[in-house]
Amino acid sequence: MAAHEHTRTYDAVIVGGGHNGLVAAAYLARAGRSVLVLERLDHTGGAAVSTRPFAGVDARLSRYSYLVSLLPQKIVRDLGLDFRVRARTISSYTPADRDGRPTGLLVGGGEQRTREAFARLTGGEREYTAWQRFYGMTARVAERVFPTLTEPLPTPDELRRRIDDETAWRALFEQPIGVAVEENFTDDLVRGVVLTDALIGTFADAHDPTLVQNRCFLYHVIGGGTGAWDVPVGGMGALTDALAGAARSAGAVLATGHEAVRIATDGHTAEVTYRTPDGEGVVAARHVLVNASPQELAVLTADPSPEPAEGAQLKVNMLLTRLPALRDPAVDPREAFAGTFHIAEGYRQLATAHAQAAAGELPAAPPSEIYCHSLTDPTILGPDLAGRGYQTLTLFGLHTPARLFDRDNDAVREELLKSTLAQLDAHLAEPLADCLATDADGRPCIEAKTPLDLERDLRLPGGNIFHRALSWPYAQPDTGRWGVETRHPNVLLCGAGAVRGGGVSGVPGHNAAMAVLEATG
Repeated sequence: MAAHEHTRTYDAVIVGGGHNGLVAAAYLARAGRSVLVLERLDHTGGAAVSTRPFAGVDARLSRYSYLVSLLPQKIVRDLGLDFRVRARTISSYTPADRDGRPTGLLVGGGEQRTREAFARLTGGEREYTAWQRFYGMTARVAERVFPTLTEPLPTPDELRRRIDDETAWRALFEQPIGVAVEENFTDDLVRGVVLTDALIGTFADAHDPTLVQNRCFLYHVIGGGTGAWDVPVGGMGALTDALAGAARSAGAVLATGHEAVRIATDGHTAEVTYRTPDGEGVVAARHVLVNASPQELAVLTADPSPEPAEGAQLKVNMLLTRLPALRDPAVDPREAFAGTFHIAEGYRQLATAHAQAAAGELPAAPPSEIYCHSLTDPTILGPDLAGRGYQTLTLFGLHTPARLFDRDNDAVREELLKSTLAQLDAHLAEPLADCLATDADGRPCIEAKTPLDLERDLRLPGGNIFHRALSWPYAQPDTGRWGVETRHPNVLLCGAGAVRGGGVSGVPGHNAAMAVLEATG
């Protein structure tokens, strides 16, 4: 960006070029506003990027965020994005040992197959009937709640009336999700599969009285109005590349290598000081949209810091020469790994892992879930790898709060990775290590990221993938009209920490842009 461009006043300066910042930039530029995006790194995309993490290997992986559910098609259509998702043929597979016999629960592949899988695991129809009833309820909630995410915040009463189901409201919004899980299901493994959606990136017990787990569960079952989690074709970077292209083509200026360090505002106009390798500069703006965490916003505006955030996940990326065989002979690995493959996620196992981590110990049996992107979308692999049958694996571990890594991040990461893979190996007919590809230097193609790694790489506060605890999708005394407002009238929060933020959704970016357009006419 030329130096003279810094002397002008922009209608909007956006701090951070993650997917939400790019959504906001594209909307505002398409509405005729002058827009400048300041991005600290040498590329846009934030956590929604595709990279080649293994030296000399032509595999472009979704390194951080990896599945899409909460992105409204409205945003894709409004911005004319060349971006597609592909449904997974299988929802999930959970291996188990019953009476010394390897078995498991395969959900997907049609109603009859799923019904038979439940009967095979549990010995009857009860759990499948309960499953249909429970997820029928969440589907009705999703259909009613999801469209509200890109509207001004409803009041709690308005949302309750819209849902129009007192049983659902009580189960999801008023009492700990553990109550509903235990009331509806009896099988420990089935209970655990249901509960996992409440624990993704969220360190909580099923009965946590703060209901943080309920909020996490809600966002995981309302996406797209169906709750389906889909695979981004071309990897997650395909979305942010499309968004950057849409913003640029509409006239937005994207300045990478520009780190915002200060925002000064009187509520009407603002000045943003930024830093580059060549020194500091200042740009003026009518509105500033911050696509960063609430902690970062407080630093930039010299406001009091919010409560500290803490992440609680292990993210592992792998490339395999082949999928490993399973001990359960009834399931093809190509189906088991196509959906979400649950490991050590029985209901009691999840409670034990949480209790151990809360006591300052690594879980003895770390829970995790795995899926294979390349089974649904082989385009992320180079033709040679795809032709030779290579596959990716993405693992997301639960109940590993950032505090556990404080003593020695590298050593604890290695210990946790080893014990997590041991839990997987217990259900495989061959060691996963035998299936790992090697890079150009002969090293196994596997990388693990702890919360502290994510804090260092992406400035996620405490490594929290949502920037802070997820919020209810309705108005509260301090939320403002769109859920993006701050104490400064012309400074908005458009990152994951906004109300209705979290996940790859673009919702906070859309809502911040709408707030600006409303304010300026």
